[in-house]
Formats: sequence, structure tokens, C-alpha cells
Amino acid sequence: MKKYISEFVGTFVLVLVGCGVAVVTSANVVATSLAFGLSIVAMAYSIGNVSGCHINPAVSLSMFLTKQISAKDFAFYVLSQILGAIAGAAVLGLILGSFKTLGTNGYADGKLLAAFITEVILTFIFITAILGVTSKTENKSTVGIVIGLTLVLVHLLGIAITGTSVNPARSIGPALFVGGEALKQLWVFIVAPMIGSAIASVFYKYVLAEK
Repeated sequence: MKKYISEFVGTFVLVLVGCGVAVVTSANVVATSLAFGLSIVAMAYSIGNVSGCHINPAVSLSMFLTKQISAKDFAFYVLSQILGAIAGAAVLGLILGSFKTLGTNGYADGKLLAAFITEVILTFIFITAILGVTSKTENKSTVGIVIGLTLVLVHLLGIAITGTSVNPARSIGPALFVGGEALKQLWVFIVAPMIGSAIASVFYKYVLAEK
């Protein structure tokens, strides 16, 4: 149970701070990228020893596909992450006094393919970095920093295209409150990151993992 509570809290913080900074800075690329990345760093060194600090269904999928967590843990991790994201978005809306904009993900008309490809590739990069850095015990002290900086990296490119998801829970929470176009486009930010995660898991297993 502690693992699932930790995942709830971690995702809550990620959405509240990351999406919050995106809103108050009008999605300033550097500020928003740092907010998401530093949220990961903070949570990695807070809850990482309890749950592994996935706080992202795409990360949990990769851990399941590489046989690092069970099917039960995968299911409950994802549930906890989604609930945490919803709670984070709800509190953010209360703080801002409005639920009209909560840092949702989205793409412009005619940019569906570009958005989908972007999310697949950025998630692939993010998950590959996670699988690589966590595979070596000597990296234990720096894992959180590496993962956080990688999240900053993918945000630097993705914000202008999709707002950067690479995390279905992070997209689900705000979209449920904002509704409208954000909810219509939500499927992209669920499907694409999970595909990117699956590709990264196969790449890691057959190319990067030590036999």
C-alpha cells in the first residue's frame, strides 16, 4: 500500500507544480521544462526508495515489460498515478480560481500526426534513459538527477508542439477538468506515450541490456 500512496503523492506533486508553472508562466519553455524536471528530482529522492518513483504510466509499463514489477503492481501503480494527477489538477484549479486552463496537452489543427510522432519519440528517449540509468547499481545516487534532466530535455522540444506529455496520467488529470478540445485530443497523450514506452522497452531488452 505504501508504494501506491507514494505514487499518488508523487504524481500529485508533478501535476500541481509542473502544470501550475506552465499556467502561471504562459508555458514559458525553460520555466515549464525545469518545473517538470525538478519535480521528478524532488520526488525521486523522496519516494524513490519506496515505489521507485514512476509517477507515470509509461514508466510503469516499461518496468512491467522488462519484468521489474508484477502485473498487480502495474495496475495499481497506474490507478494511483491517475488519481494523483486528478487530485493535483483539482487543487491547481482551486489555487488558480479557475479550471479553464490547467496546463493541458494539445496540438493545433492538422498537426495530429506531428503530435503523435513527437510524443512517441520523446517518450522513447525518456524511457530509454530511465531503463539505462536504473540498470546499473553504481548510478543509484544520481538516478533522480539524470531522469529529471532527461524530462527537462524532452520538454524543451515538445512544449511548442504538444505541451509535452510523455505521461498519460499528467495529461488525464487536467483534461478531465478543462474538457472540450483537451478531452477530445486526450487519446493521443495516452496512446502515443505507451507506444513509445513499449518501443523503448524492446530496444532496451534486445540492444542495451547486458546478457
